[in-house]
Amino acid sequence: MIHLRLPGTLRYRDLAVRVVAAACKLVGKDGDLQKPERAFDDEVVSAFSEAWNNIAIHSYHDQPLGEVQIEIEPDHDQIWIRIQDFGASFEPARVPAPDLEALPESGLGLYIMRSFMDDVTYQPGRPNVLTLTKRLPDRVRSAGRAAGVSRRGDRKK
Repeated sequence: MIHLRLPGTLRYRDLAVRVVAAACKLVGKDGDLQKPERAFDDEVVSAFSEAWNNIAIHSYHDQPLGEVQIEIEPDHDQIWIRIQDFGASFEPARVPAPDLEALPESGLGLYIMRSFMDDVTYQPGRPNVLTLTKRLPDRVRSAGRAAGVSRRGDRKK
């Protein structure tokens, strides 16, 4: 498991995103398992970037600077990312769906996370905990199992 602790500001976004991008490259390397085109990595990085932006812009807005704790677990058929912050909480159900016809410049963070990831969970509190999970497509996982790679299943933390 990869652990990272950074100040929760936009200044550290690039560093956090680069670590997540590097972790994506560790997914699907067991046995003969081949990861599909870059779409997997791009979608994980986009979802994580939106999560980081939301923390830096909203969670720590009008609050003392806090840190973000990140745990990343790349596996043979998925990546699991847990992001913890100690800023303001929010209620995801109260975030309106974006009007995509209007081409909004903001308000797409949750939409992007939910669109690109297989599972997105959020637990408000001290800390706030956002968990993102992305699995490789079934055809790629099936190839891995045929090559003798066992599947551990989804992590529940």
